Order: sequence, then structure tokens, then C-alpha cells
Amino acid sequence: MERIKKKMSLFHENPVISWHEHIWYEDDDLTRISGRSYEHFENMQILGFDRMVISRPIVTERHCSPDNFIAANELVKRFVSEFYDKTYAAVFVNPGFVKESVAEIERRVAGDGFVAAKLMHQYFVDDPTVFPIVEKCIDLDIPLIIHQGHSVDEETLTCQPRLSDGAHIANLAKRYPEATLVMAHIGGGGDWQWSLKAIADCPNVFADIGGSVYDRNLVEEAHRSIGPDRLLFGTDGMYSSCVGKMLGAKIPEEDKKKILSGAVFERFLERRG
Repeated sequence: MERIKKKMSLFHENPVISWHEHIWYEDDDLTRISGRSYEHFENMQILGFDRMVISRPIVTERHCSPDNFIAANELVKRFVSEFYDKTYAAVFVNPGFVKESVAEIERRVAGDGFVAAKLMHQYFVDDPTVFPIVEKCIDLDIPLIIHQGHSVDEETLTCQPRLSDGAHIANLAKRYPEATLVMAHIGGGGDWQWSLKAIADCPNVFADIGGSVYDRNLVEEAHRSIGPDRLLFGTDGMYSSCVGKMLGAKIPEEDKKKILSGAVFERFLERRG
């Protein structure tokens, strides 16, 4: 027990900000927060997470409607209002509905204090359809968190035929060097090494270590490829594996603390007041 306590001191004695968390809705009802959301939140606090950035993307709908993504964002707003000192919100939109998506980002950031935007797999992120979303994020100076994975798995590609990978994100980053982009969950499945190489020379692309994949040297290779200043802590709901990744990573302790604190992104949180 003492050995575990000593090991967990990295989390319990240092600032920890997770930039990739979610809540869930109950039985396909976008107006009801599931009990699972509260369980995860409680567990993450026990583990030592101080603050979390939360979103609720619609993952099952290729053509998610404005009514649904607005309802999902309202659910996140309610959850954050319950735990205001611990949680922040990221706004999810479907770029296919350009006018509604841009208006929703503006409303949530300016009116509700959301601190980031989130995209799923409705479009490849280097598709021109996405450009107005990126431009709005630049205008508001918020990071854009991008669901991604470089996959050759037939089942994954059938479910997510427009799944972006590191190359799509790199294309977007080079078109918009002033944008702040986050390549989400490098441990979320697929060839994470391929995607890390794709974004290596894009200084405006950051990555979080989230996801259930805990391949040997995942954190070490990300650290070597893009450096600790471009790495963020996040779990995508897989908090056990992601805590383990950080505890077991063979990188300098000071760099672990830097990744966990998310210091490079602190300004986005400070603006909420």
C-alpha cells in the first residue's frame, strides 16, 4: 500500500488537468445525464485529477443534426455547472451544418464559457467543409480537439469512413498555422506511431495521451517525437490505463509534471474567470 501511495504521489501532489473527458446520456435521451458520468467523475477525483475538460460528441450519427449537437452541449453545460470549480466544457458540432455550427461555437464560448471545440468523424478535418469551424476557433482563440486514428481495420472504417488521422490534421495545421489543434487520444486505436510522425513538424498541433491502448513506449515515443510542450494529459474515459501510462513512462519526472499540468494550455482555462 505504501508503495502504491508513493507511486500515486505524482498525481496527488501535482496539478493534474485532463483535456479529454466525456459525460454520457441515459438511454438515448439527450436531456438526461447518466449515472456513469458521475461515477467516472468521482473516480477521477480519487485518482488526483484536479480539473477536466468535458464534451459530449454524438459518435453514432454520421450526419448528427443541429438539434442533437445543441442538446449534447446543453447536457455538458448542466454537468459543468454542477462542478464548476473542477470542470470545463468543449463544444461539439457537425461541420456539415456550417451556419448552425459556427453560431453554436460562438454562443457556447462567448455566452456559456466553453473553452474548446470538439470534432468527431463526420468529415475529414482537411475537408473545406471544416474550414469555417477552424476559422471561428481562431477568431475566438480556442483549441480545436480532433477525434482521430490511423486505422486499416475494416469494421472501424465502415463505422467511421471519414475518420481523420495525423496526415489530415497536418494538412489542416499547415493551411492554418495560427490555429491551435489537438490530435486526440493517441492511444485510441490504430497506428499511433504513423500519426505522430505525420504531425511532428507541425508546431501548432498538440496531442493527448488518452485512449485504452497502452503499448510499450507510447508515451516515450510521443515525448521523443513532439516533446513534452506539445503533449497533454487526457484519458477519453480510460483513466486507469492513462494513469498507468504516465506512472510507467520512462521520461524525466519534470516532463511528466509538465504534461499533467497542461501549463501550455492554462491560458484557455483562465479566460473563463
